[in-house]
Amino acid sequence: MKEVVGRPGTRAGLVLRVSQCLCAVFSIAAMVTANGSGYYTAYVYLIASMGLQLLWSFGLACLDIYSLKTKRDLHNPVLVSLFVVGDWVTAILSFAAASASAGVTILFERDVHFCRMYPQLSCGRYELSVILAFITWSFIATSAVSMFWLLPSL
Repeated sequence: MKEVVGRPGTRAGLVLRVSQCLCAVFSIAAMVTANGSGYYTAYVYLIASMGLQLLWSFGLACLDIYSLKTKRDLHNPVLVSLFVVGDWVTAILSFAAASASAGVTILFERDVHFCRMYPQLSCGRYELSVILAFITWSFIATSAVSMFWLLPSL
C-alpha cells in the first residue's frame, strides 16, 4: 500500500480534517454575523455548503480519532471508495459556493459599489467568509486528491 499523506486513520489525515472543520466553522460564523447576508442566494448557498462540509469533515475526523485510538486500519476498498465520493462531492459543492459568493462580493465591492453606498452591509465579513471558504476548499481538495490516489493501491 502506498504511503499517501492525509490518508484516513493517520495523524496527517486527522489534521487535514480538523483544518477543514475549523475553516468551515469560521466561514459560517463570519457569514452568519454579517448584516444582510441572508438576502443573497450565493451567501445562503455558501452557508449551506460549509455546513455540509463541516458535518462531513467532523464525521471523518471522529472516525480518524477512533482509528488512531483503537489502531484499526481504515484502508479497505469500500470505505476508501466512500471517502473518495464524499470528498469529491463536498469539494465540488464547496468550490461552487465559494466561487458564487466571491462573484457576488466582487460585484458589491468593485462593480456597483454597494459597500460604499450601503455601509450597513458587512462587506468585510463577506470577504472573510469567502476567503475561509476557499481555504476550506483547498483542504478538501487536498484530501480528495489523496483519497483518489490511495484508491488504486488497495
